[in-house]
Amino acid sequence: MNVETAKYWMKEKKLLLIAAIILIVFLAPMFILGENSHIRVHDNMDSNIAWYKVMKESGELFGPINATIPQIINGLPRNAFGTEFSGIQWLYEMFPPMVAYGISQALIRIFAFIGMYLLLRRHFIKADDAYPIRVWVSLAFALTPVWPSGMLSTLGQPLALWAFLTIRERKGTWKEWLTLTLLPFYSSFVLGFFFFLVAMGLLWLRDLIVKRDWNFKFLGSIAFMTLLFLGIEYRLVYSLVFPTEPTSRDEFVSSTLGFWHCIRLTFKNYFLGHTHVMTLHTLVIVPLSFIVIWKLWKEKIFRTEKRYIQIFILNFVLSLWYAFWFYIGWEPLKERISLLNTFNFARFHFLRPLIIYMMFAVGSYILWKYGRNWREFVKVCLIMQIIILCACNPEIYYRVAGSPSFKQFYAVHEFKEISDYIGKPKDSYRVASIGLHPAIAQYNGFYTIDTYNNFYPLSYKHQFRKIIAGELDKSPSLQDYFDTWGGRCYLFVAELGKKYDFRKDSKKKIHHLDLNINAFKKLGGKYIFSSVPILNAEQDGLHFLKSFDDKDAAWKIYLYEAK
Repeated sequence: MNVETAKYWMKEKKLLLIAAIILIVFLAPMFILGENSHIRVHDNMDSNIAWYKVMKESGELFGPINATIPQIINGLPRNAFGTEFSGIQWLYEMFPPMVAYGISQALIRIFAFIGMYLLLRRHFIKADDAYPIRVWVSLAFALTPVWPSGMLSTLGQPLALWAFLTIRERKGTWKEWLTLTLLPFYSSFVLGFFFFLVAMGLLWLRDLIVKRDWNFKFLGSIAFMTLLFLGIEYRLVYSLVFPTEPTSRDEFVSSTLGFWHCIRLTFKNYFLGHTHVMTLHTLVIVPLSFIVIWKLWKEKIFRTEKRYIQIFILNFVLSLWYAFWFYIGWEPLKERISLLNTFNFARFHFLRPLIIYMMFAVGSYILWKYGRNWREFVKVCLIMQIIILCACNPEIYYRVAGSPSFKQFYAVHEFKEISDYIGKPKDSYRVASIGLHPAIAQYNGFYTIDTYNNFYPLSYKHQFRKIIAGELDKSPSLQDYFDTWGGRCYLFVAELGKKYDFRKDSKKKIHHLDLNINAFKKLGGKYIFSSVPILNAEQDGLHFLKSFDDKDAAWKIYLYEAK
């Protein structure tokens, strides 16, 4: 290492320390506040966190292929909860839910930072003096508010790409192979790495066609990781190869959008992103990317920066693919090939966080090379992106948005009062919820006939539909929502719409409830937890028992019994 390189490396280490401190401060609220933390509700507290707790308490973590979870819908197939070899499930087995959540978030973001840093330093931003780009882009990537329960499915992709590209160069060591071995235990195949591995396969195919390079080590690494994922996800593989009965996914209808709607969705996704892979790239990264394109056009050097142009185009193509997967013109084909409906191939856009932040880094470096003024501009952009991401820390974002804290959402003390009032073993009766997520009752140990799951028996969906048929008839949008998807098997009420959380400050009331209480009782239903009062309860076959209100709960619960 020469003197100049050593000087830059010392500066880089100082910047790495600063980045580490920022990351620690970013994560700190979850550990300091504990259950008083404000975290994401959608596809998080309303589902995954409760699932992990239910799985732990069911004793069926290693249950056989045909095992069921009796707490949910009178026997939800065990396979609906995924593999026992998932690292996040083991965190929830060992720690209380909020502690497990905090540890998981720390692991995800630490390895996201390490992965992006290794990728940029080894393969994309090698210049000594460009260390601010490497460090700040890596930190920005680690702070992105992606879906929490996805683990490293998205944020682990840079680490995997670093390993694959190094093996592709025939310079792989045990470190790269160990990375490819461990990542599948803390990520999801269907929610990220399936699409990533397809992309790696296409890269290998491109090398074969363009370079006539078979590169068996690279091909072998792709096959190795794929086979490892399939082994870990053996329950999913078994369900696909040996389906025992139709599931709710068999009624999915994914192609419903017209051509111009797809065009609008393309640009919405391109500029704003998607809730599960949110990158907050709109205000800084998008403008910078177009400035880079302008600079390349002005300098007439498109050909010398092919890598950036390829990433830039791929970013748009992924948004285009995402939007047009829902194009109504595909529906005849999807009706013939059910897998095209039951598996969401639109999720190739889950590659976008990796692509967007690679584009950010490579584009910044292109401008970096144009002198001092451009370097100052790049530094400002990097810092601005970090500020935006820090401002969207979950504790800040969800607190400002008025979301309940973890403790308020699950309202453990309030639901214990309800359980004590009912005074019977929880497995001796079944409940359902109106105006709040069934996951809350599930988290608190109640046996529910309603649920939110990726799939469940189609026969149960049809039985449950009889309960809410009258309400669906009053709302075409709810009817379409349930019939063509149905992942949320909820007691939908037309007067409430698709909103699932009416907190105690809500003035909402249900005036004309129309549930089939006989169908409710046939599924074992005994009690309904409603977060809003039902004014015609007696006429609909429900008897009001008592309301419950706890200072630490987000909900006022009205308890009704089926007559």
